[in-house]
Amino acid sequence: MEHPTKFPDWSEVAADLVAVAAGRMPADRVIVGGKLVNVQSREVLENWQVAIAKGRFAYVGPDAAHCIGEETEVIDAGGRYLIPGLVDGHMHIESGMLTPAEFAAAVIPHGTTTMFTDPHEIANVLGLRGVKFMHDEALMQPVNIYTQMPSCAPSAPGLETTGHEITPEDVAEAMGWPGIIGLGEMMNFPGVAAGDAKMLAEIAETQRARKTVGGHYASPDLGAPFHAYAAGGPADDHEGTCEADAIARVRQGMRSMLRLGSAWYDVESQITAITEKGLDPRNFILCTDDCHSGTLVQDGHMDRVVRHAIACGCDPLIALQMASVNTATHFGLERELGSIAPGRRADVILTSSLTDLPIEHVIARGVTVACEGRIEVECPHLVWPEDVRGTVHLGKILNLHDFEVKAPTEVNRVKAKVIGVVENQAPTKALLADLPVREGIVESEGDVCQIALVERHKGTGKVVNGFVSGFGYNGDMAIASTVAHDSHHMIVVGTDRLLMAAAANRLGEVGGGVTVWKDGDELALIELPIAGLMSDSPAAEVAAKADKMVEAMANCGCTLNNAYMQHSLLALVVIPELRISDLGLVDVTKFELIDLFEKE
Repeated sequence: MEHPTKFPDWSEVAADLVAVAAGRMPADRVIVGGKLVNVQSREVLENWQVAIAKGRFAYVGPDAAHCIGEETEVIDAGGRYLIPGLVDGHMHIESGMLTPAEFAAAVIPHGTTTMFTDPHEIANVLGLRGVKFMHDEALMQPVNIYTQMPSCAPSAPGLETTGHEITPEDVAEAMGWPGIIGLGEMMNFPGVAAGDAKMLAEIAETQRARKTVGGHYASPDLGAPFHAYAAGGPADDHEGTCEADAIARVRQGMRSMLRLGSAWYDVESQITAITEKGLDPRNFILCTDDCHSGTLVQDGHMDRVVRHAIACGCDPLIALQMASVNTATHFGLERELGSIAPGRRADVILTSSLTDLPIEHVIARGVTVACEGRIEVECPHLVWPEDVRGTVHLGKILNLHDFEVKAPTEVNRVKAKVIGVVENQAPTKALLADLPVREGIVESEGDVCQIALVERHKGTGKVVNGFVSGFGYNGDMAIASTVAHDSHHMIVVGTDRLLMAAAANRLGEVGGGVTVWKDGDELALIELPIAGLMSDSPAAEVAAKADKMVEAMANCGCTLNNAYMQHSLLALVVIPELRISDLGLVDVTKFELIDLFEKE
């Protein structure tokens, strides 16, 4: 579909911008009485004024009186700072459990005016058709939402089965869509390093379209495989977790993306590359990657990331560059957005502090979109087809026997390979646990719970079982989710097989989401009917249910920060060390399927 209100190109309105800047034509609105943060020169300019026309900045300078006419709206900044609208360099809307419209409505009051989104979650469920839905609704919003065409569905061919597959032909087709800015994170880093023809073809299609290739190198090995990956073409990477990772990426000509999501805390450990090692900050970008609705409503979005970077010792002006002009430059849009400068989209925030960063007044494309935390505009919705709301196909009613792990031999105890969850990080640990066997069935014990992946795309009825530790669960409980990056089957974790079956069947009934059970009762439910990933309900309603989910997880003994994010990534077979898929247990350090039990 065509964007119903296409934002005009600079060239289409240049004559008007020139006329306003010269004083021959009045501006639509002028901001006076503020201190302008210039991210191009990294300085604060006292008493500079800004004139806006046709949704773009026309004049930026010390006195805009000549731009004011009888109909011009004059906004008095009252001594506050004028900063560019914030830009998220890498994120997944689906992680907010919201559609693009509701996600936009949630983050606009926090000052996010531009997002670069990778809808590879819905791509795994619905293929190119799902990507088009996300792309089309994104273009309808009053802020800038650019779409990166997903690159890896499946993320690791041969190690998982997705609902749909993305091909180089799909990538080539999407590159012609108006809102596509590049290729989404290239997660199959072993494939790129090995010269996989399909992965290199997708990158080639993107480069031929002169668009940006997103990276995802989730390995601590910075030797030959990393260099081979960089040679393949990815232009950025957000998977770094330490200072050495950040430095290695920028030294290879990549942009290092430092993320702070609901559960990914990778800014503090990497920002020392700037604050202590003194590397050029223009090659660093801030992003969120994954934020669920509770974080968005209660804590913020990119404003939260910028505040965190500052708290980690980053100069506020550098932190703002990393959340504005750096990102725009990276995607080839420096002349379009990311700074308060002539011709750019008029995305600007008024704030009374550069360290606390309260988001007090947000203007996007020249129009006030939020004031004092309240959204002031409509975020239009796409009409999502009914079949998109029916994507959870279990094939049968599950029972406790589906979640039994049979011992390999007649023994009393076995050594099982266990996925070890790491708080606030995406990687896991490959652990071993000595577990009891009762009547031929392996039981969980202590901090070790059962984990199961339930196939939900084709209705095969298949369940793959394993073990996980680190959540702290105790008593009789289960949690199930159809958000299971990236294949998005269903992940169930629990200590009681009967409750695991009940939780899985419940999600089959409601068409997807998250449910938490304890002692025979359902404590929390988030319905996510769109592809089993998203709700088109208001963000506040989804956030309230997400709060109940977090509370319920704590009630089951969970001690981790935002542990749901860790839960949802237990099937992500491109991040080390150990994961589960519909094909079995996956060693992500070797990229191969392995046995659940340690051989004697």
